[in-house]
Amino acid sequence: MSREYIARDPRTGLPIHVAKPRKSSRKIEKKTGPWVSLSDHDVFSLLNKESESAVIRWDSRSVTLHRVDALRALGRFHGSRIHQAHSLLLKYLESELAEERVAALDVLPEVAVLKSDELFDWLSVLLDDEDVHVRKAASRCLTTTSPIFPSGVHSILANELRSTVSHRSDAAWAGLSGLCDTWPEVVVDHVDSLLLEEEVALRKKATALLKRIVNKGDSAVWDLISWSLNDAEVEVRRIAAKNLPALARKESRMATLFAERALVDSDSEVRLSAIKAVQVMDTDHGRARELVVRGTKSKDIKVRSACIDLLPRLFGEDVLRTMAAELLTTETNDKIIASLKEMVFDVSLEGTEAQKNAQLAPSAPVPALDREVAEAQGVRVGLEPIRSTDAQPVSKPDPAAIPGAVKPSPPADDSKSDAAPLYRAVSQDEMMGYDDDFEDEEADDDADYF
Repeated sequence: MSREYIARDPRTGLPIHVAKPRKSSRKIEKKTGPWVSLSDHDVFSLLNKESESAVIRWDSRSVTLHRVDALRALGRFHGSRIHQAHSLLLKYLESELAEERVAALDVLPEVAVLKSDELFDWLSVLLDDEDVHVRKAASRCLTTTSPIFPSGVHSILANELRSTVSHRSDAAWAGLSGLCDTWPEVVVDHVDSLLLEEEVALRKKATALLKRIVNKGDSAVWDLISWSLNDAEVEVRRIAAKNLPALARKESRMATLFAERALVDSDSEVRLSAIKAVQVMDTDHGRARELVVRGTKSKDIKVRSACIDLLPRLFGEDVLRTMAAELLTTETNDKIIASLKEMVFDVSLEGTEAQKNAQLAPSAPVPALDREVAEAQGVRVGLEPIRSTDAQPVSKPDPAAIPGAVKPSPPADDSKSDAAPLYRAVSQDEMMGYDDDFEDEEADDDADYF
């Protein structure tokens, strides 16, 4: 038996992984009703016109169901029976009765999940049905199937998006909106073609969808934003500019380029959206810094104020004071002038004494060992008083109360007598014992001499 071929990387020898075909994670929501209680035999018997009705128990009561209800039960079949269900569905999509066509359209998405042959061709036909109820059912079916079968309804969706009938276009736009969650690359194709339409309403709706895919798409979405920002209609540019803050969080470089263009737009709302994008983007990027500095001299007060508020994030105190002082010479808005004066104010030079002291760094704390040594030598540490000894004073008895005791003489005047210090400084020689050895040697020499 021949071995299966496995593609391997020529450098590492490891198997090359191939991406699997992506499937939509969205599922068709199955509708429930009395028809779920029909047996398989009753369903096929009714649809093959072998019987006209069937009685079932539903919600604790007896219910009589007909062929329309059996059609709605076709969505539960799978396996080998899906082929039989698919054939019956195709048959009733061309039924002469409008209610049967409506029921067939309602169950079409459920059957198409397992077998979709020719179903979308009939959907395209029934969108122009003579009966209004059938047309509305076909529009609902298009909304449901668009997020699941983008290739099957691509041309149908493109036509319905441009329909002049409100319920048909609304259903198509709802289906395209659902595609933003499942197949954003398909939405890019539709928006790309819609931006070329002459009708402003279509371009506005298409641009509004960009916010749903700006974080899911790639460079193709950036192109759509760029084209929308160049649109001749101001409403289209406003909608496109609102996507710039979201784009700045994902791709700051592209957002900087678009914001630079939007800052010189003739509309103030477009310029304000560009400023919001600059506020959330990485301002360490050189192009963004240049954009902010240039915006501080804009004629638009909103743009100028927003850019000036960003200056403390970009520059140090010295550079900030210089720039603020330069801007003060030409600024006329009172609120912006007050903000610039706060940037120019130097607390360390022009502040109060308390403010200046607050700018000073606190001194390092004295180690506990150094503090003890200093206090032992009678030296005060900082502003703290010298701490007394831990020993508590012993109370002495009054000599007058003791029989035969001699009354002590009054204490001498403190000004005349030198009081002994609380601590006596110890020299290094005494600590090392040099003085004791020296005194012993002197005593021995004196004894030998005498």
